[in-house]
Amino acid sequence: MEPLTEQEIRAAFVNCSKGEAKRLHVPRDLADRPWEDLDYLGWRDPQAPDRAYLAAALDARPVAVVLRTSAAGSWQTRRSMCSICLTVHSGGVSLMVAPKAGKAGQQGNSVGAYLCDDLACSLYVRGRKNADAGARMHETITLEEKIRRTVTNLAAFVAKVRTA
Repeated sequence: MEPLTEQEIRAAFVNCSKGEAKRLHVPRDLADRPWEDLDYLGWRDPQAPDRAYLAAALDARPVAVVLRTSAAGSWQTRRSMCSICLTVHSGGVSLMVAPKAGKAGQQGNSVGAYLCDDLACSLYVRGRKNADAGARMHETITLEEKIRRTVTNLAAFVAKVRTA
């Protein structure tokens, strides 16, 4: 993924107002992120534990999404699988809900997906971060195919957020 600036990220939000995008917390360490290993940038809001965000370059354009989750983080004690990267965690997956874009979101419609609590799917897929023993199932596909699948799953989730 190509590095994104704070201004690009704020302008890319599709499911909140421009005013909300201007006020939300964007990481200050963007220059230090491992951009070459990221398929999307995901982060939790340190000032609001129930808010999370993700930004990606889909169809060569930045797109960002506001997410909500349980303020307590993951409440699950059983093993669960992230729907984006297919990593299995013991208590490290949360249901994250995104308001739909436009009028549908203003009416309260939303889309949810089970995601890694730390939104580090790209690092799990590449083996740069480990979840638990057995977190990554043995697969016969290549790393490039795993990355492509992760991006496809992310794009499908974002498409659901964007459609009315």
